[in-house]
Amino acid sequence: MGRLPTARPASWYRVFVPRPNATLRLVCFPQAGGGASVFHGWAARLPESVEVVAVQYPGRQDRSHEEPISDFELLADAAVAELGPLFDRPVALFGHSLGGTVAFEVARRLRPRFPTPLARLIVSARKPPTDCATNGYDFTRDDDLRRYLARLGEGAGLLLRDRELWQLLVPPLRADLLMSQRYRYAEGAPLTCPISLIAARDDRTCTIEDMRAWSGRTIGAVDEHVIPGDHYYVADPPDELFTILANATDRPR
Repeated sequence: MGRLPTARPASWYRVFVPRPNATLRLVCFPQAGGGASVFHGWAARLPESVEVVAVQYPGRQDRSHEEPISDFELLADAAVAELGPLFDRPVALFGHSLGGTVAFEVARRLRPRFPTPLARLIVSARKPPTDCATNGYDFTRDDDLRRYLARLGEGAGLLLRDRELWQLLVPPLRADLLMSQRYRYAEGAPLTCPISLIAARDDRTCTIEDMRAWSGRTIGAVDEHVIPGDHYYVADPPDELFTILANATDRPR
C-alpha cells in the first residue's frame, strides 16, 4: 500500500514527521474542539520505531471551511473509511477526552474489517462509554459552555479570557460537545486488543478510578497510569506520557 500523504486536502490524517521505517503507527484522536496540531511535537519525543498520525476532524484548523460532523456514528464511520492504508504495519490508537470515545468506536469498527487486530487502544482522561455523559449542561449556551470548561482545569484560561480565540474555537468545540452529549453506547462484542488507561493527577473530571470500567470493553489486558497535569495536559504533555506511550507501542501484537 502507498504511504499516507502529509497534506492531502480534506484528509483525516496528518503525518508531521514521516517515518518510512517505523514498525508501528500511533493514530491520535484529539479532544473536543481540538485539532491535529496538538500532536505536532509528539514524534520528537517518541522512538524512531513509532510514526505519529494525527487525526484532523472537519471544521477546524486546515479543515475549518468544512462543517463539523455532529453525529457520532458518522464521525467514526468517516474516520474508519480513510484508515485502511495505515494498516500496512501495526497500528495503535490514542484518544484524549472525547477522542478516547472516538478511538474506541473506530476500534470497534475495525474488528471485522482487518485480519489483524489493533496493537493497543490508549485512552486518556475519558470515562468508559457507558459513563461519559456530560449531563447538567446546555452546550448551546455560552454560560454553560464556560462553566464546563472552567471545571476541566487551568488550561481553559486563555480560551475563556480571549474573545477572538473564543469566537474562533468555540464553534467546533460546541459541535463536539453536543455530539458527545447525544452519544449512546450500543452493546457489542468486546475488543481483543489491550487497553492502556491514562489519567492526569489534577483532573477533577476524570480520575483513574472513574476509568477502571474500561476493563469491560476488552478481553485483553488493561494497564493504568497516572501522570502530572490536569485535563488539558496534552497542551504541554509531561515526559511521563511519552514513557508510557513508548512502552505501550514497544510490543505490537
